[in-house]
Amino acid sequence: MYYHIAGTVTDIEPYAAVIDCAGVGYLLNASLNTIARLKTGERAKLYVSEVIREDSFELYGFASRAEKRCFDMLVGVSGVGPKAALSILSSSTPEALAMAVISGDERALTVAPGIGKKIAQRVILELKDKMAKESPGLDMSSAVGAPAVSAAGEGKLSDAVA
Repeated sequence: MYYHIAGTVTDIEPYAAVIDCAGVGYLLNASLNTIARLKTGERAKLYVSEVIREDSFELYGFASRAEKRCFDMLVGVSGVGPKAALSILSSSTPEALAMAVISGDERALTVAPGIGKKIAQRVILELKDKMAKESPGLDMSSAVGAPAVSAAGEGKLSDAVA
């Protein structure tokens, strides 16, 4: 299992980057937010999530641990695969995604290409409790327009949303 890969960025494509690490080029699928932080020829460190299937072994790279945690949660939702999870993460930050899920904002999720109302509802249903527990670790205070959330203030957020 890989935790992170650090090396020189050799190629950047939409939704993917190649990181040269000790002479081996690793193709890492990534969100547009992560890709935007990378520059060819510069060093980068991406946190890795592996998706192993019968016919493929793919690596997914993320600029932050929060983005990786969100990806892992999203692919755990029934009907959400790695490509859909990347689409969601390309449309919002981990903090904004957590706020959308906790507040039940379907529209924020359906902005992502390929994500319809049913998938958005399923993501909210399956991740609402998990995201609420993880929110202090996701640094909700940096979400655009999001109120500061702390372990003590989590109940207040729930009350306000209700």
